[in-house]
Amino acid sequence: MRCNALMLAPALLLVAGCSNTGMEAPRAALPVSPLVSNFYGETRARDVRTLVVVLHADQDSARLGAQDAFAKAAAAAIPNSAAVAILRPGYADASGRQSPGDRGTSTGDTYTLEHLGEIATAIDAARVRYPGARTVLVGDNGGAAIAANIAGLRPNLLDAMVLVSCPCTLPEWRAHMERRDRASPWEAPVRSLDPLQTAGGVRASLKAVILVGSDDPRALPKFSREYAEALALRGIATDFRVLPGKADDILLDTQVLEATSKLAASLPLHQRADRR
Repeated sequence: MRCNALMLAPALLLVAGCSNTGMEAPRAALPVSPLVSNFYGETRARDVRTLVVVLHADQDSARLGAQDAFAKAAAAAIPNSAAVAILRPGYADASGRQSPGDRGTSTGDTYTLEHLGEIATAIDAARVRYPGARTVLVGDNGGAAIAANIAGLRPNLLDAMVLVSCPCTLPEWRAHMERRDRASPWEAPVRSLDPLQTAGGVRASLKAVILVGSDDPRALPKFSREYAEALALRGIATDFRVLPGKADDILLDTQVLEATSKLAASLPLHQRADRR
């Protein structure tokens, strides 16, 4: 399932100008995002070689705090790196800051083109700060489904991704959750995109790490395994791991940070041209 990039992020805008009047030639406008983004790392922007972008889970504020903690740890652990934790549309953090938009019902209803476009723009805006960096996108739970969809629809936006506790086969996951949670509207139709269906657009050179707890009651390991197999069938380097004895809240598990650090170290250095 593919999508025109113009559907996900604003087209490059031209700055008003006219070459025959001596004015400057039109220039592409830099991406600007209203989403709350917290940046971490002590490396000077021009020296950053790895940018880690973290997308939080669908659920409560405790998981929102985990994304900032992971971003901070990643920036400290990965040499010459920076990290950014992006607050998804409609979510508010513990300090009361809130990204604009509708956060949905936490039933997998916000993995839509509109939300993906807003998050892709926020990632693009972060990348502009670090022109020499490779981009590693880390997603937790619903953030992992969003990361996978962005990889399929905006393949040139990232170099690698780490998916944690991913509901990567959306219809099967929602049916599973409907059986578990009768109080939430899991049966309601959604316009969200299924990562398994967007996997065909993932860039062949991308590297992926997919981790899930063996005892995760929500995002069952099979939902991640099926997506990992889809990537592997396309020849995409994919490291799929089931963490024994772990449940669903594993973003801050040391194995996730270690896998992210190892993945970052495996990426070739480059001076990135504009790849939007």
